Amino acid sequence: MPEHENTGPGQPSAEPTAHESSIDPVPAATAPADNGADTAALEPASQAPPAAAPAMPSIPVTPFSPPTLEAAGAAQTEASLDFLDDVELDVRVELGRAEMLIEDVLKLSAGAVVELDKVAGDPVDIYVNARLVARGEVLVLNDTFCVRVNEIVSSIPESEPAR
Repeated sequence: MPEHENTGPGQPSAEPTAHESSIDPVPAATAPADNGADTAALEPASQAPPAAAPAMPSIPVTPFSPPTLEAAGAAQTEASLDFLDDVELDVRVELGRAEMLIEDVLKLSAGAVVELDKVAGDPVDIYVNARLVARGEVLVLNDTFCVRVNEIVSSIPESEPAR
């Protein structure tokens, strides 16, 4: 800044003014205290109250009524299981069991007799895919062995009655 030797009225002074200073002047007035009365003046006038949610369309409500078992019927059950007709299963009938040592198994030959743990006339176990499903008795019909099913084994173990 050039220095001026004469400083008089109308003449620029050598000292910097508030506009020329590198330090910002302190504002003369501070913001008014927020007492709630002036807040309406600060908010924009174009602000509208929030819109209500759109009304949902009314949907008729009917009470639930489960179908009766009689209405389902046996014919419907048979029809729904038709797709299982061609599924192959492994069915085995167990006449009895025996425990033998390897030495005794190696001695077996044609005509040897293996004693089983069941007596003649005892029911045989019927397995389907290695699961016990029934018990029955062995029959001979037209020179062919057959099994008559006498009892279906429950797949759910029955719990003991409370004492």
